[in-house]
Amino acid sequence: MSATSMKTAASKWESAKPKLMYLVIGLIAGPLITNMAGWQVTSGAAQSRVHAGIVEQQALFCEAKARADVAEPNKLEWSARSDLARKWAVMPGGTTADSDVVSACAGKLAG
Repeated sequence: MSATSMKTAASKWESAKPKLMYLVIGLIAGPLITNMAGWQVTSGAAQSRVHAGIVEQQALFCEAKARADVAEPNKLEWSARSDLARKWAVMPGGTTADSDVVSACAGKLAG
């Protein structure tokens, strides 16, 4: 390797070095900053939102079935409303009711 080609390579490295450093800093800092700013959706947050949506939908079905069974469920005692919600919170194909659905359904029946 000649001296001129080494000088050329050195000058190219010196001109590329700051750009490479900025790239590395950006690749490390970018995800951290966007996560702290809330611009990323973590898998846990996504699963939580999906679960909340499913619970809400199932609670609406439970409420409709319970209101068809009992004319005015809001006049029932808390325990009777909870039992009614537990009865209708079992979704088709299921054997048990999700406790979140029972709770949401009982809350809807109270209102």
